[in-house]
Amino acid sequence: MNLSKTISYFLIAIGGLVAVYAQAQEDQNQMILIGGIVILMIGVYRVSRGIPSKSNEEDSTDNNQES
Repeated sequence: MNLSKTISYFLIAIGGLVAVYAQAQEDQNQMILIGGIVILMIGVYRVSRGIPSKSNEEDSTDNNQES
């Protein structure tokens, strides 16, 4: 696994833990919760950037079959 994916998964884990921690407290700190969600979403974005689009694969397969 390359370093970029490792960093992305680490961001997802840390963001999720921070968000759960902020939600679990009796007096919820909104800024910590928002920060955890932002870190989580950055990690999810980085992971989803590397996933190829399914429609692009289907289009290229259809084009190859027609030729």
